[in-house]
Amino acid sequence: MFGPKLRFGAFIAPFHPLSESPTLAIERDLELVQWMDKLGYDEAWIGEHHSAGYELIASPEIFIATAAERTRHIRLGTGVSSLPYHHPLILADRMNQLDHITRGRVMFGVGPGALPSDAFMMGIPVAKQRDRMDEALACIVRLLRGETVTHKSDWFELCEAHLQMSPYSRPSIEMAVASQVSPTGATAAGRHGLGLLSIGATSAGGFNALASNWAIAAQTARENGQTIDRAGWRLVGPMHIAETREQARAEVAFGLRDWLYYFTDVAALPLAVDTSADPVDAMIATGLAVIGTPDDAIAQIERLEQQSGGFGAYLMLDHNWAEWDAKKKSYELAARYVFPRFQGSNTNREQSLGWARDNRPTFVGELFAAVGSRVAQHIEAKGADNIAPEIMEAMGLNKKADAAE
Repeated sequence: MFGPKLRFGAFIAPFHPLSESPTLAIERDLELVQWMDKLGYDEAWIGEHHSAGYELIASPEIFIATAAERTRHIRLGTGVSSLPYHHPLILADRMNQLDHITRGRVMFGVGPGALPSDAFMMGIPVAKQRDRMDEALACIVRLLRGETVTHKSDWFELCEAHLQMSPYSRPSIEMAVASQVSPTGATAAGRHGLGLLSIGATSAGGFNALASNWAIAAQTARENGQTIDRAGWRLVGPMHIAETREQARAEVAFGLRDWLYYFTDVAALPLAVDTSADPVDAMIATGLAVIGTPDDAIAQIERLEQQSGGFGAYLMLDHNWAEWDAKKKSYELAARYVFPRFQGSNTNREQSLGWARDNRPTFVGELFAAVGSRVAQHIEAKGADNIAPEIMEAMGLNKKADAAE
């Protein structure tokens, strides 16, 4: 009767300008996850970055452990762990520990590393990051699935390596691979039967590649004897929602310019936004972002559904375009008015309301008949002359007229 419902969450890099305290910025990220948990969001994915000043979380695992203590329901993922930065055994063991600490609420998102400046500081050639991700992932998947792995590489070595604890989640922790435009992530997800994180789903290149990347993942899965499920496919895009479009535009004036500065002048990340005119107009026109109402958010998700052929979760790319209270309100408006459209939350309510409306004449008639019958019984038992006038009037009866009748 009820099919699977679209899940909602956030992809929290995060993006914090240099004008504020980093300590309080991280605390507010934790408070955001708590707020999402109260609102019924399904997932929060936490980034790993080591340079460029804005994306402050160096260890998503530490953040997740802290957030898990403050929340009850929301699932928490690394969004993403950059595999070339870590020895596969150590990272797999940490995630396995988190699986136990969170009682199965943790998810493992992986990627090659998004910031070339991170790789530069560690002496990792950017050209080798994707190959190293593939090599590390092949070992980590086996480790997390309980296998013993021996592998010698030019950058790590495993000698009869295995995890000393069985996983809390069976058969293993849920894993997903980051994907933008290139087929790297889709190929890796298909090869190992993992989920897919389409981080740039609303950018022009990412949007156009949605269908082809899923096709690549599905074909690669078949070739490797694996299966993948659209329920494990997550699409990421930025939104800011308010009660009116005008209000939404006014609110993002607080921090949108700082966010655009980071992408256009600092981080070596592709983001095509025309900043020569009104960036809000450009982002809306190209479909990169929603800056509007819940109806605009619904339209964006429907657009993504049509382009992709279906996916399992929509993750809002978290940002600080608006002040804190307005940002929290945006998340709340999404939960109140956008989620139900894609989760069937009100299906039974709509059916019940329609049934009651269509049968209202029958129900009203039966109600008045039942009340009238009980009034008549009362008069017959007490006698009209024994009932006070004010009671007769309250029951809608005229004592003298009724007695005459």
